[in-house]
Amino acid sequence: MRVSIIGQAAFGEAVFKRLREEGHEVAGVSAPAPVDGKTDPLWAAAEAANLPVIPTAELKDEAKLAAWRDLQAELCVMAFVTDILPDEVFSLPAHGTIQYHPSLLPLHRGNSAMAWAIINGDEETGLTIFWPDKGIDTGPILLQKRCEIGPEDTVGSLYFERLFPMGVDAMAEAVALVAKGEAPRIEQDHAIATYEPPIRDPHAEIRWHEPADRVHRLIRGCNPQPGAWTMFNGEKLRIFDCRLTGKQEPGMPGRVLRVDDEGFDVRLNGGVLRVLRVQPAGQKKTPAGEWAASVGLKPGFRFR
Repeated sequence: MRVSIIGQAAFGEAVFKRLREEGHEVAGVSAPAPVDGKTDPLWAAAEAANLPVIPTAELKDEAKLAAWRDLQAELCVMAFVTDILPDEVFSLPAHGTIQYHPSLLPLHRGNSAMAWAIINGDEETGLTIFWPDKGIDTGPILLQKRCEIGPEDTVGSLYFERLFPMGVDAMAEAVALVAKGEAPRIEQDHAIATYEPPIRDPHAEIRWHEPADRVHRLIRGCNPQPGAWTMFNGEKLRIFDCRLTGKQEPGMPGRVLRVDDEGFDVRLNGGVLRVLRVQPAGQKKTPAGEWAASVGLKPGFRFR
């Protein structure tokens, strides 16, 4: 099948390579344009294959849209797309457009789907390949795959260990179904749909008085971006890698119980949080024990 691909990053590149390996003809690619000498992996892969590449943001321009139309793709595949594109982009190919989304639609619509699944305490999530329409992740479903959310999963582990490789396989499966004329269009049940906003700093603030499991889920759901945060000496301290124990110890929520070379322990309502990696304001992520030693963090300090 002759396909066009809109996407970015390692996932877009992996889908591009997989479809070519399976014998599909990639007519052209749209990806973020190079910035400050940095080239997106999908863009670089298309250039290496001597294929036409159009900056995704420019698909809103009539001349670039005409060039996209001239590719005469039978199907468009959207593999990690964050731009809002004209409806015409979806309808140009004879078989339309399919898109990857990392949740079990209609649950967790929006571009922070994995984060909210963890923060909300879901024990299961998955991915959906669907036919995009004018809404946000509202189009008919082609196929879905499920996976477990483990008790220590972060967005990073959930994506790279499961939803990334599963997504590449699912994209290949979906294109094969379209090529065979066997791809379904199952309407979503909009009555049970959920939509959450993109995770930003206002959502990522740690409220130490909340139940321990909720604090733990927030930190995991904001790892690796944007990083759940608290205040230390008037500046934001972001917390990333951590472990939660069910051990009960005395003290107010947010109180530092122990500090050692590995990290530090914070008392929560219903457990103890072992903090292993942090990021001080304006600095790189660093081992929590190293940071604690550098700032003189001592047992008894209380994050608020």
